[in-house]
Amino acid sequence: MFTTQFDPRFMETDALGHINNTVIPVWFEEGRTPIFELFVPGLDLRRWNLILASVQVDFLAQTYYGKTVTVETRITRLGGSSFDVTQQVVQEGKVTAKGKAVMVHFDYQSNRSAPIPDAVRRALEQHLSAE
Repeated sequence: MFTTQFDPRFMETDALGHINNTVIPVWFEEGRTPIFELFVPGLDLRRWNLILASVQVDFLAQTYYGKTVTVETRITRLGGSSFDVTQQVVQEGKVTAKGKAVMVHFDYQSNRSAPIPDAVRRALEQHLSAE
């Protein structure tokens, strides 16, 4: 599991003082950064080889400004060229949002999915867990 902590910024709140629903997917993307680095060390955009095929977010409770959040990121399925990333936001011990993203290893030259390289697969397997 990967963990990333955030201190919500005031600009991320809505008129009611909650974290806006558009912010959680951005936090989830940031939580996937360690996975991106497995595929593209240094995050060099000229060598980028991933696409986001699907994303789902479920809001379970309100998330608030002024209280640290942790994004927990797990690999929950590992296929030949794609994999599932399951994530959750935790604030003060409570899960406030859950999400799932389907990522695909992608060859931009052929415009097709590509098998996940063996070294990357081994690294991902170290973070594989049940959903």
